[in-house]
Amino acid sequence: MKTDGIIFNVDGTLWDATQRIAEAYTVILEREKIEGKVITADMLASVMGLLNEDIAARLFPELSYEKRMRLIETCCEFECEYLRKHGGRLYPHVEDTLEKLSARYPLYIVSNCQDGYIEAMFAVHDLQKYFRDYECSGRTGKAKFENLKSIVERNHLQQPVYIGDTKTDQVSCCKAGIPFIYASFGFGEADDYAASVDTFSKLAQLFLTEQ
Repeated sequence: MKTDGIIFNVDGTLWDATQRIAEAYTVILEREKIEGKVITADMLASVMGLLNEDIAARLFPELSYEKRMRLIETCCEFECEYLRKHGGRLYPHVEDTLEKLSARYPLYIVSNCQDGYIEAMFAVHDLQKYFRDYECSGRTGKAKFENLKSIVERNHLQQPVYIGDTKTDQVSCCKAGIPFIYASFGFGEADDYAASVDTFSKLAQLFLTEQ
C-alpha cells in the first residue's frame, strides 16, 4: 500500500491498557467513597476511542453531568500517573514492527485520549523515537477527524493512512478524507476500510512488501 505517512491510534492498536486503567479507576472510586460501583477491563474496552464526555455518560449514567465529568477528569488524571508506573500491554511485535516501518515511513499518532496519556505510554515503553509527531483530543479539545487533518497539514502529508480499531476511527477517517486500515485485533468493529490486519506485525507486510 502506497503512503507517505502512517498515523496510528493508541488503545486497541498499539496497546491494551484496560486492566491497568480499571485498577486506577478502582483507586479513585474508593478514594471518592463511591460505593457499589465496579469498573472492569471489559467495560473500559467497550468505551475506548470515545471522548471523555461520552465515556463518563456510559460508565457513570447514574451521576449528574457535572458530577460524572468531575469524576472522569479525576480518574483520567490519576490514570496517567498510574500508567507511568505500571504501563499497559503492548500488542505482540509492536516495537519491532514500528522500527521496520519507521525506517521507511514517517509515523504519527492521533488519539481521542486525554492530554498526558500518550506521554505515559512513552514513559513506560520506549516508542517515542519511532514517531515524528502526535496529537490528542485532550490537548486540542477537537474531534479526531480534526486532529487527523492537523497532523496531515502540519507534516505536509499527501497520501496518509490511519490505523485504528473502531467505528469511530472509521468515521473519523471518512470525515478527514484519509484511508482507514482496520486493526481487527483491537477492541472494536469496522465495516468499511481500505485494508485490514489481524495482527500488528502484518502491517510490515502491508506497507513494506506491497509497493
